[in-house]
This record gives sequence, structure tokens and C-alpha cells, in this order.
Amino acid sequence: MKSSKRGKTISVSVENITPFGIWLFVQGKEYFLSYQDYPYFQDQVLSSIQNVQLLHGYHLYWPELDVDLEIDNLEHPEKYPLRSGTTPGRATASRGRVEVRRRHG
Repeated sequence: MKSSKRGKTISVSVENITPFGIWLFVQGKEYFLSYQDYPYFQDQVLSSIQNVQLLHGYHLYWPELDVDLEIDNLEHPEKYPLRSGTTPGRATASRGRVEVRRRHG
């Protein structure tokens, strides 16, 4: 991971990756995303997990994994029950507004 420029605030970073999940630091708060609740991070390469962006101050995006997650999902998981499903050529899994789309082809 690259260090930020002097004086620049880090708004999101992956702090730790464990056998059980990942720890995120977002806008001064720490969150744990277990592989049980967020299985699409499991078995991914380290650089893909660490490449996370904070968009609009509330939206987390992993471009290499095509994973979108709103901070509200982390702060209030009870509002977003786990759902999953598949469609031809596309797999989706969601916990509220968390979506994973894998493109085949």
C-alpha cells in the first residue's frame, strides 16, 4: 500500500486481513467484515482487497473485485438482511446494498 502525501488525510484503508475477515478503517472508524457475512473477499489476492476507494463520503468500492458497499451497511447490518441469487452469466450476492457482479467471458 502506498503512503499518503504529507498532510493528506487517509479516508479509507485496509488495516488487517485475517483468516476470518478484513479490518477496514473508514473516516476515523474501524469495521470488521467477516468472510461469513462478506464471502466475496475470501480467497482474493491481497492487492485487490487493499485497492479500495471511498466515493462521495459514504460509498466503498473495490474496482478489481467489482464490489460496492455503503458505510450504512457496516454501521447498521440489521437493516440489510443477507440475500443471494444468480442469473445467467452473472452471479450476485448482496447484504443490503452490497453487490458483487462477476463478468464471464
